[in-house]
Amino acid sequence: VFPGVRQAQWLTKTKLVEGLPPAVQGIMDNPALGLQELEERAKHMVSHARLWDTAEAAPRRERYCPMLFENLIHICRLMSGKYPSLSKRMLARNCRIAATWERESILLQVRGLSGILMNSMSPIPPVASKEEILATKEHVLETFYPIAPTIDLQEVNVYKELNDTGFRDGYPYSHLHTLFFLESANVRTDRFRPEQLRAKMLMFAFGNALAKAKALHGNDPKVLEQPIVVQSIGTDGQLFQFMVFQLNTTDLVSNDGVKNLVWIDSDQNLYERAQCVPEIKKGVVTKPAGISGFQPDTFKKFLALYLHGTV
Repeated sequence: VFPGVRQAQWLTKTKLVEGLPPAVQGIMDNPALGLQELEERAKHMVSHARLWDTAEAAPRRERYCPMLFENLIHICRLMSGKYPSLSKRMLARNCRIAATWERESILLQVRGLSGILMNSMSPIPPVASKEEILATKEHVLETFYPIAPTIDLQEVNVYKELNDTGFRDGYPYSHLHTLFFLESANVRTDRFRPEQLRAKMLMFAFGNALAKAKALHGNDPKVLEQPIVVQSIGTDGQLFQFMVFQLNTTDLVSNDGVKNLVWIDSDQNLYERAQCVPEIKKGVVTKPAGISGFQPDTFKKFLALYLHGTV
């Protein structure tokens, strides 16, 4: 069972900031980028994934969720004409991650499949300034006393403390840019609830950043000169979760000192409803077929996270 975000914050020694960081917000608000021009295309892509991609009356989530993701990534890639460095990206699937750290007197490990990874040739620059990082020293982490913060974690015997980014040395796209988690199971009980999904996104963004930090700087706990930024986007094909995580320190044992930072923008609908066949009552169309309540801002957030670190 994946814990909630509050528990994940304690496990990863992280301070939460609501909403997206100014660096990403600035991309969304920049008229020169012409993100508005892509809105119609995005709406068309939602219709394609939800209404036209199948002969079924209503496509199943396990089909339309990955299709919508591919469609949105396709739109993002169109920006590489304007920004050639965007073509220096690579999507990888089924990558395994392992990261080990100590928190108070507990040895913790993140292991498993990391979702879909978008890697880049260059890292995303830090989103929080040196001052903001130092200010996290004042932040007090929430405790769960008398409940152990590890209450629902799986206990295993660790014979080897693994730290592995999943990529070989010398791999040109060695910097993780964004993790994508598609909750595409058709049956609701097989999908993570939004809160669980955000916790999973945080644990894996942290795990990937920590494995990278150890690959770069060794295992000695320290405050990083150059913090590591990893983004994460989760969706069930309609509702989106956006996250930017900044690893400031690998000194995780105590609650004191510099904390890591995460910005989370929760529960953003891309559209309100997809009506595959019109609803007709007494010969009158009460709900026409099509996508209703398209939210261009949610699409712009997806695109801004994709462009972040390049524009």
